[in-house]
Amino acid sequence: MTTKWKNEGFGMETISVTWILTDGSRRSAEVVTGGNLMQAALDNGIDGIVGQCGGSLACATCHVTVENAPAPLPEIAPDEDDMLDMAEPERVRASRLSCQLIAAPELDGIVLRVP
Repeated sequence: MTTKWKNEGFGMETISVTWILTDGSRRSAEVVTGGNLMQAALDNGIDGIVGQCGGSLACATCHVTVENAPAPLPEIAPDEDDMLDMAEPERVRASRLSCQLIAAPELDGIVLRVP
């Protein structure tokens, strides 16, 4: 199921993001570039992404694992790395906090799994 971003059609560039939900189903959305993927998940009703701290790196409730990234992702900053140590379920090599992933044109087609 694809959900279109609210601002589509107003000349804003979007990328396609797919989330694999805990039941194995997939949800895709067109996401405006420049925003973080936690907010995109919340805006598109992705179950399992809470974003309790609003993206201020004070929780790990937007934990995802990156299934496919069409381009290298930015390095994990020390603050994100520390928060991932507290993530539930336990972090894996591909874990990221989606609040730290910014929708950029080179990430068009990114696939994230909600753990």
